[in-house]
Amino acid sequence: MIQKYYFTILLLIIVIVGKAQIGGENTYQFLELTNSARIAALGGTQVAINDSTDLNLPYYNPASLSPEMSNHVLFNYVDYFSDINYGYASYAKTFDNIGNFAAGMHYINYGKFIEATENGEVTGNEFKAAEYALNIFYSNKYGRLKYGANLKPILSVFESYSSFGIAFDLGVSYSSKNQLSNVGLVARNIGTQISTYYDNGNRESIPFDLQVGLSSKLAHAPVVVHVTLQHLNNWDLANPEPDEEDREAIIVFEPQESFEKQVMRHVVLGIELLPTKNFTLRAGYNHQRRQELMLGERASTVGFSFGFGVHVKRFRLDFATSRFHLAGSSNLFSLAFNLNEAF
Repeated sequence: MIQKYYFTILLLIIVIVGKAQIGGENTYQFLELTNSARIAALGGTQVAINDSTDLNLPYYNPASLSPEMSNHVLFNYVDYFSDINYGYASYAKTFDNIGNFAAGMHYINYGKFIEATENGEVTGNEFKAAEYALNIFYSNKYGRLKYGANLKPILSVFESYSSFGIAFDLGVSYSSKNQLSNVGLVARNIGTQISTYYDNGNRESIPFDLQVGLSSKLAHAPVVVHVTLQHLNNWDLANPEPDEEDREAIIVFEPQESFEKQVMRHVVLGIELLPTKNFTLRAGYNHQRRQELMLGERASTVGFSFGFGVHVKRFRLDFATSRFHLAGSSNLFSLAFNLNEAF
């Protein structure tokens, strides 16, 4: 049967590990979607931010989970395209002499669809499509070195087809003595598909991503600069790797990008301005996203993102807008609460 969610999935693929400008190479592609408004405003991924008050950060580097996040609760919502939405909720708790723990649920709802046969005849039946990933975090530290892991059971359901998988993230971070600079290293989505969408199907790969980042606050200015290198497990993000049939059928000669342009595809830049203690302005740039999603020579602000954050007493509110395409932008909201009585 021809189901409309295939087209939807292609629209959702933003950056794919291992090959570039391609769709359908990996399953569980929703794991690559940014659900934090702060991270979205900083380009879509940052793995070295040193902020013990933001429970969103462990999702991108589990080593970021700190004791100060204990009894914090977080809710994210993303107004994506059409009637697609996704989000994330999390809670953290620290246990003395054991370490820091957190649990979170990441989901995406693709909306309702009308069923049709392989001949294009509409049956009138409606069905839904959604995917879920439970996130179970643990972190600890040794001196200024922090380390953490995130275990992710995954459930994907498209109409009557379902699949179950397992993945985990491993991360470390290291802070300078003055706490102004921090580096992070993360291996994301290490895992496999356990059950396929149909009987005797081949197991599909999931979007593994190796990232390294640096964040640094200027000593005499309220400015924090973030740089993350993504997809370090695959150098060539400019040219998709042809499948076996394409290799045998045709040889394609494509101009190769310069070394500098290849490097820029791996770079995600972000900056935070802190005019006051409780208010932050943010901006980011993702070159790979810009190259993949611009329309011909018309790039406009594709690849750029902007946002702000407000932190008042027990509450933290973040907002971001990311330009994915000339057709529109995606808006993200994050709301966090500190439930500690001694706050």
